Amino acid sequence: MRIRVVGAGVMGRGIAQWAVTAGHTVELGDARRESVDEAVAFVRRMLDRAAEKGRLGRAEADDAAGRLVPLDAPDAPGDGVELVIEAVLEDLAVKTELFRRLEEVLPATAVLATNTSSLPVTRIAAGLREPERLVGLHFFNPVPLMKVVEVIPGARTRPGLAEELAETVRASGHAAVTVADTPGFLVNHAGRGLVTEALALLEEQAAPVEAVDRIARDVLGLRMGPFELMDLTGLDVTSKVIDTIWEGFRYSERLRPSFLTPNRVAAGLHGRKTGEGFYRYGSDAPEPVPEPPVTGDARRAVRVAGTGPHAVALREALTADGAALLPEGQDALVLVPVWGDSVARAVAEMSLPRGRSFGVDPLSVGRPRRVLSVTPAADPVAARDARAVLAAGGHNVTAVRDTAGSVAQRLLSSIVSVAASVAERGLARPADIDTAVTTGLGYPHGPLAWGDLVGADRLLELQSALLAATGDPRHRPTRWLAERARLGMALTDPGTGPEAAYA
Repeated sequence: MRIRVVGAGVMGRGIAQWAVTAGHTVELGDARRESVDEAVAFVRRMLDRAAEKGRLGRAEADDAAGRLVPLDAPDAPGDGVELVIEAVLEDLAVKTELFRRLEEVLPATAVLATNTSSLPVTRIAAGLREPERLVGLHFFNPVPLMKVVEVIPGARTRPGLAEELAETVRASGHAAVTVADTPGFLVNHAGRGLVTEALALLEEQAAPVEAVDRIARDVLGLRMGPFELMDLTGLDVTSKVIDTIWEGFRYSERLRPSFLTPNRVAAGLHGRKTGEGFYRYGSDAPEPVPEPPVTGDARRAVRVAGTGPHAVALREALTADGAALLPEGQDALVLVPVWGDSVARAVAEMSLPRGRSFGVDPLSVGRPRRVLSVTPAADPVAARDARAVLAAGGHNVTAVRDTAGSVAQRLLSSIVSVAASVAERGLARPADIDTAVTTGLGYPHGPLAWGDLVGADRLLELQSALLAATGDPRHRPTRWLAERARLGMALTDPGTGPEAAYA
């Protein structure tokens, strides 16, 4: 296939490298001819490096480099061009004008694709003579490593065109996911579940930044905590994406932004690129905040309150660590496996001693880090002892403020909810949602598959409890989750619709 890439910046270079490596001939154009020459030299260096590291054969790299064709102008005539991929400035007028010129000089059979990350594909196409030729083809940086591409048909895109492009992408070595032309498309939309809930936890002072990130990594298995991720991406960028998606979905409570971000953006606390965000960077940055030492009595007697699988699992884990477990005891610590609710509520409903009762997140019991919830009424000595009991056996323990659902449960619930909302609205297929998130965001599981691992019924119980405890509609269970939990279906199961009755 002969592909024209317009835009010789970072993204255009990455797309060109991907395409020539996959065997396509690539014409590379830009408004500045100097940028084209720099981009061609860059791609050839990357191909040489791939050959040196054994990722490509020498002849293969040379052949790929030979398929790069520099252009004097982005709108040069091109009779053999089959696909154009635009990667220029994120400006509606700029993109529309470029495609208008390309319509005039390229064959009527050439497909026009925009790499926009934020502009509606339909609005770009609305300014064209033939809007049915335009489709979104959203790559992620760095293109050779981020092996997922969002394919976005606009309202007027020719039927079947999106699937044709998806097949081209797959045949060229990347995963392709098809998504509706909606704010954030798929990866950015699905990614809001983690960061918006992390900011909400920070608003409530449920746990400091370092604690939330440690829990996200060690309990949920994420590569980076949400605040580390926002510092890497840039809070200015993240904040804009959050606001755009929230506004685009007509102020959905599930996507509600935090009041914390505008002032931090205004203060220049953007993250790594400004030297300071939620963490500080550079030569004068302080050392990472260390884990607080374990100073309590790990031999103190303890009992587990409640029944059910969470209580059984906690008792078994404590027994394996050699804890002094008692069925009752006047001075015993009381550990409560809380699910979607708070320790304070358990203390009131079960008549537990408020100074010696603490919560344990069931999600953390079998993980490298255990999470201890501490109420305002807790005795400080008892809190230190409870942490020591949980730390026995070499476990890390993070103490957080008592809040409904604790930290890991709320992060996971939000991740699954946002993805289930995408599925519920029919914006993308369940399999595509999971592929996009695991490939584009690096989560250990796709959010819907993750929900299946926990269990739809358990998640429905969690979210219903969060909604009841907080009254906050951000925790409202989606219909996608509630129906599947009640029907015994998997969250990844697309199910059937009413059209089946007429098939």
